[in-house]
Amino acid sequence: MLPSQPLLHTAVFALTVLQALASNTFIAAVYEHAVILPKAAIKPVSPDDALALMNSNMDILEGAIKEAAQQGAHIIVTPEDGIYGWRFTRETIYPYLEDIPDPVVNWIPCIDPTSTTCLKEKLSLTTQKSQKPP
Repeated sequence: MLPSQPLLHTAVFALTVLQALASNTFIAAVYEHAVILPKAAIKPVSPDDALALMNSNMDILEGAIKEAAQQGAHIIVTPEDGIYGWRFTRETIYPYLEDIPDPVVNWIPCIDPTSTTCLKEKLSLTTQKSQKPP
């Protein structure tokens, strides 16, 4: 059984940090970009539009992270709101959120996404769809 994506990313990050600590030096990169936001943050967007916006921002961040890593960065810092933006009201933020079940519910969204939507799974599917030729 292959490890889950978050576990794999955490392991790679931990190994990178350990390598940087072992050498007593590291190269850090700080990246910020103009976040792609919905046209009007006053009205809520659809969940699909929210996922598309987040996916677009993640594509930008991924490119910047890869470039920084190729230039030798061991640690890359991105803005905390670099995926979804910051201009929201209580009503307009909902399409960007996913349900977190009560702890007594025996359900892990990313393992069993059929019970509800899982952001990671949806973004993965969105990426796959956008990479297919028309």
